[in-house]
Amino acid sequence: MNARRAPKGRLRLATRLAGRELRGGLKGFRIFLACLALGVAAIAAIGTVRASIETGLAESGAVLLGGDAQMEFTYRFATEIEKRWMRDAATATSEIVDFRSMAVRGDGDSVERALTQVKGVDDAYPLTGKVSLDPAMDLATALAGTADHPGAVMERVLMDRLGLAPGDPFRLGTGTFILMAALTGEPDSASAGFSLGPRTLVLRPDLQGSGLLAAGTLFSTKYRLRLPDGTDLETLKTEATARFSGAGMRWRDARNGAPGIAQFVERLSSFLVLVGLSGLAVGGIGVSSAVSSYLSGKTGVIATLRTLGAERRLIFMIYFLQIAALSVLGIAIGLVIGAGVPLLLAPIITAQLPIPAAFALYPMPLFEAALYGALTALIFTLAPLSRLDDIRAAALFRDAFGAAHKWPRPAMIAVIAALLAALIGLAALFSGAWKLTLITAGGLLFALCLLALCATCMAWAARHARARVRRAPALRWALAAIGGRGSDAVPVVLSLGLGLSVLAAVGQIDGNLRGAIARDLPDEAPSYFFVDIQKDQMDGFTARVDGDKGVRRMQSAPMLRGVITRINDRPAAEVAGEHWVVRGDRGITYAGSMPDGTKITAGTWWADDYSGPPQISFAAQEAEEMGLHLGDTMAVNILGREVEATITSFREVDFSTAGMGFVMAMNEAALTGAPHSFIATVYADETAEAPLLRDLAKAYPNITAIRVRDAIERVSTLLNGLAGAISYGALATLVTGFLVLIGAAASGSGARRTEAAILKTLGATRARILWSFALRAGLLGAAAGVVALAAGLTGGWAVMHFIMESDFEVIWPSAIAIIAGGIVATLLAALGFAWAPLQARPAGVLRARA
Repeated sequence: MNARRAPKGRLRLATRLAGRELRGGLKGFRIFLACLALGVAAIAAIGTVRASIETGLAESGAVLLGGDAQMEFTYRFATEIEKRWMRDAATATSEIVDFRSMAVRGDGDSVERALTQVKGVDDAYPLTGKVSLDPAMDLATALAGTADHPGAVMERVLMDRLGLAPGDPFRLGTGTFILMAALTGEPDSASAGFSLGPRTLVLRPDLQGSGLLAAGTLFSTKYRLRLPDGTDLETLKTEATARFSGAGMRWRDARNGAPGIAQFVERLSSFLVLVGLSGLAVGGIGVSSAVSSYLSGKTGVIATLRTLGAERRLIFMIYFLQIAALSVLGIAIGLVIGAGVPLLLAPIITAQLPIPAAFALYPMPLFEAALYGALTALIFTLAPLSRLDDIRAAALFRDAFGAAHKWPRPAMIAVIAALLAALIGLAALFSGAWKLTLITAGGLLFALCLLALCATCMAWAARHARARVRRAPALRWALAAIGGRGSDAVPVVLSLGLGLSVLAAVGQIDGNLRGAIARDLPDEAPSYFFVDIQKDQMDGFTARVDGDKGVRRMQSAPMLRGVITRINDRPAAEVAGEHWVVRGDRGITYAGSMPDGTKITAGTWWADDYSGPPQISFAAQEAEEMGLHLGDTMAVNILGREVEATITSFREVDFSTAGMGFVMAMNEAALTGAPHSFIATVYADETAEAPLLRDLAKAYPNITAIRVRDAIERVSTLLNGLAGAISYGALATLVTGFLVLIGAAASGSGARRTEAAILKTLGATRARILWSFALRAGLLGAAAGVVALAAGLTGGWAVMHFIMESDFEVIWPSAIAIIAGGIVATLLAALGFAWAPLQARPAGVLRARA
């Protein structure tokens, strides 16, 4: 064999020799392929579902929005000038008013009340899409009602809660309506965002005289536009924003019909992709172990090639090409599964989604998954491949691969580090979540280092402890196997431990998300929020509440809503970015003297009789997050009028109390002239809640009561759904970890066969040998579980603290299950491959080793 060949000749020869070796089949590479394919499939499937939903949202943007464009105003209707501009720009317009209220059925002791989200529509609604009703009828017919009362439709869950059926009357405020049908489909429901109550649809004119749309009450108006074909949405948006954004107008168009859902899908899928990458990292351990095991079996072949004069580069290329070909096969299998499963399950997934999804083959998610798979395969195979340099011709007479240097050479370490940096950078780029990506990568590296240290220390401890264990031979044999040369302690602890680390972190995140609402509730939460209390109703409202012995406490405050438009004469979004305070309208109150319990952290509160230029007291934590300082000016649009005020103090606002909290408070003279209502929180004994609500609703039908526990349940349902999605995303990691564990057990079956043969020759029974195998597996599983728990707790805390910005507590049932799972998984894998070594005849095994 000519050792010195031109690069092209060397490549041809390496390709030919690699092909010959691959003709022997995939024996030894099944786990390699399974680990790589499973990780790639998980990422490809998540990306395909995300792309399908995003495409569905984009294609159905006008239907989801209810028109080609929408102009929204807070707590006011559009002026005649604004309406004229809409009519000039559009071929058709539709006016909608949206607010919360109480739907009431019956009277006296049999009265039933429930919170509902009311949508008052006009005859043009919906401009796009179709409303579905049961029994089937036209929406106009349903809302026309009867000769006695106007009609309404509502979601079935609200009908069931109130005990209503079509033909039954109910009240909204002081107005009476006839329920005509159940609302089963609302084309623009996805654009409405989160609501605390089920939907009720009525005609906008029928709300006149109900007392629900008085000056200062909390409602929003939305004007949907159907635009002429060929309209440039960006140009129209620019014109509308320039004319009306200073009046509190918010623009949305069909390019992003349901931005809240789109953002949620993007963030959740990004998180799940990172969970999938964690699973791919777990699979990488299996890939590395499989390559090491394969190359160990090729020591004789490699030594023969070296004897024939093959240079190191040629040998490296031969096996690199083999691994590359198998990696391409594994990635291809993963892409087929990852793209195929969502397509096969598309009808089921679509039926479960409340939004449209266009399932198809999307190249970008598949390219992203393939790139992740290729980089992972490279990172985890270069280290064992680099050890080929240490094999000499003398390896024909000894196990040179097992004796080779464990660490790659410095140049190879630099290459692996560069590939790892590229993988992390691409993950951050594709996901758009730099902080979460870095935390995930740091957590995985921390876990790997911790597990490698644990495995090394365990092997050292086992070598020193076995001599002291004389009366327990099975334990001594187990310790000897763990600390001996060629021990599988490192691959087992790494593969199982990394999988359990990811699972432990996900388990802690899952548990903390599910318990966030209950854990963060204060010791004493209010029974009700009452909103839309008119100023002339406050005396009577207060008298009824204060006169109830079952009421422990009441808080009330004037309530307005406003949109922060400018900070220091710059657009608010330029200063505060995407902070939640500037993304929509926010609650504002006013006060003369400083309210009891207010804690000023910086600046000073205004004088009781202050009547100068408007001043603002801003929530301290939110001000720090937005980069605000004392003396900054802020323009807030309230009911179409812009109020410019100076920040003169920061104060503590604790939103976790479930009580009353305002980001912004202004001096009394700045806002008392604006139409507004009051809100109140009432803390009452459970027995007093129903009579209190009944009396207040009877006396003041326009007031809306929001039961705090009902609101918490709605939020809790969303969090449970998020936690469930994360748990399912971790399933691939768990399966991959178990596959890697099986691979490690399979690769060590030869060593166990020899060990069993020697022990049998020395007189050991099968039961005692099996017990030693079980002890070894249990010790390794327990070590991996304990270290994984430490790494998982750290990772879970980091995600909850830095990403979710929530408190963290250890979920002990999940934590204990991780350790138990590590022990059980290792036992199952080890004992599953122990039967064949125990059945082998010692003579045949030892003769083969001679």
